Amino acid sequence: MKAVVDSKIGAVLVVGGGIAGVQASLDLANSGYFVYLVERTAAIGGVMAQLDKTFPTNDCSMCILSPKLVECGRHLNIEILTLSEVKEIAGSAGHFRVKIIRHPRYIDETKCIACGTCAEKCPKKVKDEFNAGLAVRKAAYIQYPQAVPLKYAIDPVNCIWLNKPGRCGACAKYCPTQAVDFTQSDQEVIIDVGSIVLATGCGLSVGTVFQYANSPNIVTSLEFERILSATGPSRGHLLRPSDGTPPKKIAWLQCMGSRDRTNRYCSAVCCMYAIKEAVIAKEHSVEPLDTAIFFMDMRTAGKDFDRYQRRAAHESGVRFVRSRIHNISPLEDGGLLLRYALEDGRIIAEPFDMVVLSAGLKPAGNMIDLAERLNLEVDPYGFITTGDLSPIATSRPGIYVCGASEGPKDIPQSVMEASAAACGSATLLSEVRHTISREKTYPEELDVSGDEPRVGIFVCHCGINIAGVIDVEAVRTYAGGLPSVTYIEANLFTCSQDTQEKMKNVIKEHKLNRVVIASCSPRTHEPIFQETLREAGLNKYLFELVNIRDQGSWVHRNEPEAATEKAKALIRMAVAKICQAEALPTLRMPADRSVLVVGGGVAGMVSALEVAEQGYHVHLVEKGDGLGGQARLLRRTWRGEDVQAYLASLVEAAKSHPLIKVYLQAEVKNVSGSVGNFETTIISTADGTLWKVKHGAAILATGGQAAETGEYLYGEHPRVYRWHELDGAIAGDGGMIKGAQLAVFIQCVGSRDDQRPYCSRICCTHSIQTALELKRANPGIEIYILYRDLRTYGKREDLYRRAREAGIIFLRYDREDRPQVQAVTDATGSSRLKVSVTDRLLGERLELYPDFISLATAIEPGDQKALAGLFKVPVSEDGFFIEAHVKLRPIDLATEGVFVCGLAHYPKPIEESIAQARAAAGRATSLLAKGYRDIEGAVASVNPGLCIACLTCVRLCPYHVPVINAQGKAEIDPAACQGCGICVAECPAKAISFKYLTDKQVIAGCTALLREAVS
Repeated sequence: MKAVVDSKIGAVLVVGGGIAGVQASLDLANSGYFVYLVERTAAIGGVMAQLDKTFPTNDCSMCILSPKLVECGRHLNIEILTLSEVKEIAGSAGHFRVKIIRHPRYIDETKCIACGTCAEKCPKKVKDEFNAGLAVRKAAYIQYPQAVPLKYAIDPVNCIWLNKPGRCGACAKYCPTQAVDFTQSDQEVIIDVGSIVLATGCGLSVGTVFQYANSPNIVTSLEFERILSATGPSRGHLLRPSDGTPPKKIAWLQCMGSRDRTNRYCSAVCCMYAIKEAVIAKEHSVEPLDTAIFFMDMRTAGKDFDRYQRRAAHESGVRFVRSRIHNISPLEDGGLLLRYALEDGRIIAEPFDMVVLSAGLKPAGNMIDLAERLNLEVDPYGFITTGDLSPIATSRPGIYVCGASEGPKDIPQSVMEASAAACGSATLLSEVRHTISREKTYPEELDVSGDEPRVGIFVCHCGINIAGVIDVEAVRTYAGGLPSVTYIEANLFTCSQDTQEKMKNVIKEHKLNRVVIASCSPRTHEPIFQETLREAGLNKYLFELVNIRDQGSWVHRNEPEAATEKAKALIRMAVAKICQAEALPTLRMPADRSVLVVGGGVAGMVSALEVAEQGYHVHLVEKGDGLGGQARLLRRTWRGEDVQAYLASLVEAAKSHPLIKVYLQAEVKNVSGSVGNFETTIISTADGTLWKVKHGAAILATGGQAAETGEYLYGEHPRVYRWHELDGAIAGDGGMIKGAQLAVFIQCVGSRDDQRPYCSRICCTHSIQTALELKRANPGIEIYILYRDLRTYGKREDLYRRAREAGIIFLRYDREDRPQVQAVTDATGSSRLKVSVTDRLLGERLELYPDFISLATAIEPGDQKALAGLFKVPVSEDGFFIEAHVKLRPIDLATEGVFVCGLAHYPKPIEESIAQARAAAGRATSLLAKGYRDIEGAVASVNPGLCIACLTCVRLCPYHVPVINAQGKAEIDPAACQGCGICVAECPAKAISFKYLTDKQVIAGCTALLREAVS
């Protein structure tokens, strides 16, 4: 192929339709680029679509994923190419030419109505890959019930007609739209793009230690997810595969396919998903369920993960057994006998009904082949190679990587990297933004203000997520008899793409002017349904979402009759309320195309430079007298890259960039306005100078620091260092190191305790990295690392292995039996350090006399409460900023237009801070790209004729929106109003009303509830 070498192209190819690929596609499409999303299977969604729930919030995976998929599927600037694979790429950054092979679906997508007749009539049954082989599907199939696109496909390997033409053909015979087309063949598609994002995801590996195929009751973690799922083979009922009986004891075995001779790395996610599965299994079980997790190190290093583990142990009763498994033997009743060794050497034999192998992550099956075709470097395990200081950049400029394509990682990190990769593409192609993308238009909105209410109700089964508790048919029948209800139906999945299309047709056909949907959480699904109303020509505020999942089936799972009655009551209230609703306008106002970045460390500077490179002005505020932050204390990354050289180049670039204004020794004093139109006052702490700056978005990168400690003689003995201080001592005094005979590293100092019940994430890696450096400088030195759980997650396991090979000794201690450090006097009268620690293998107390001690002290945030108050964003009890959604919005904060990155969010290594900083920049610039923002109609408004200027609203509003105007009346800026309703509730003169939740609507809903309750 001949490469295109003209100007850059404003289109991006995203390879992989999992959550990372979907997030990258949406970020790019919303930033003004056209996206080709290539997925090799029949639908987007990836592994996350197969999961039952996610941790630590236990959200239903499909409930939080489905809106993203639907949004992606109907986005005007995203073209989804399923059953497709990239075959060849030519060209260079800015102008790639890509050859894609589209394999036949054998179903005409333009004709398929997803009625399922082809699958119903198909006689060929095969193992269902989506259900991990635990169920069967037909050769004519959809990948899963909420698939996007929701179009059937025919499996060419198993189709009778395609293998023996002339036989069968039932699908073509009975298809009502003649969508079956056996003449389809591979198609070659050539596209031109400016950049490429690889998000191919991962595969699963269980290793070869235990042959789980020998017993149906030994299952992989993914198989167990499908067993738990409402759309799985047992419809969410926890049943043993061998005989369909509920298990009473289940064991989880960790590190299956990870940390072994084949895959030496840690898969990073297994500990947490095992805990989550154990907790959810207990919820699914009618009878008491004994759950046990057998592990070597518990690697719950993510945000709030340690808390989740403690809740699992203390509240849910999950057993955690530190051990090594010897073997598994089958029992006559189908059970399994586990033999395992405890730390003290005792061998235990314990029977279980089921065993779950916590499968590790490995590169996707086509990853190595794809990397070869794209001429990309891969590491020894087959993952795409990146650098610590360039975590999304591949070896080929213009091609970026995110998610598990680069290495094992969890959903939040994959989503962060997806936004970071999108930002990389946007920066590369900034001058051709909006050159190819299209702007969505809507049909003219129908004026229904004078019409009698015609309400349509859609009740969702959500598999058995709702219908497993609530009698959906009874609810549907009841709702159909309510006043003003013109149309009523129940759907398997109301949020699915086909139901959305059907809903639009129903609205038009039945002339509906109000819509009530009884399904799940407005937090995740309300925007999707509102968009459907707009596409059908209705105002989006003529819609009410009734949460019969969170407020019904989930909280009343053991009271199905009461849950059903509650669902009826909630729908009755919603119908009465929506009949009083009025259409509200959506206003559009210009947005300021600049960004405020608070914090001048690595995260702050990276985000500032990414924003500036895309052509937007940046105000970079740093409270110190210089840029650099905590990175000034670091020398090298865990893979040996020079942090100080990188930092110097970053500081120089930030200071010299014409679009970045740096404010040193400065702090944010005041913030007003809202997304698109913030106004912030910055004050110089040196001379009191004030600056008022306007900006459309803000990025909080205020960093963190190593906690102070008084433990282990720190501050009392000169040879007891905190981790970063030892780095300085090593760099400044080689003599101390070369003359040392013994060194001790103590982990978890001031973290994972009552004061800071979280893991600081970087400590284990840094201690091992420093220990190896000491070994290289002084091969004769003896080094002990005293730890609670060794958390070298991901590919950092290589460091741990090298440390053991180098003779570094690891001793584990318990929180209740911590090491003791004393200063003792030797025979010469000199003060020496003495460390006492229990060797848990020997059961004896050891005494060590180190030349120096390194303390891995906790990472804690700065004082962020004042800044959080100014921007109206929450902080956790640990002081870190709380993201809007832990899985799908890990960079966004609660206030729209405000983002977080780096240590201000949670402790993390420098490469993760850099990735999150680029992600924050990408999210911010996607807001600025349009140049305007839409203001919601659901806000508070003041009737000046009733206002008595009592200042109640001014005093109580947490967002400081109401003001007293020149006429002496309260005034509320609709662009700044957050819709909390406090002013409406507290106004003594009833001068303030809340549009979309008026008194008339509230009274109508309450009257409807009470009228039937009384009768």
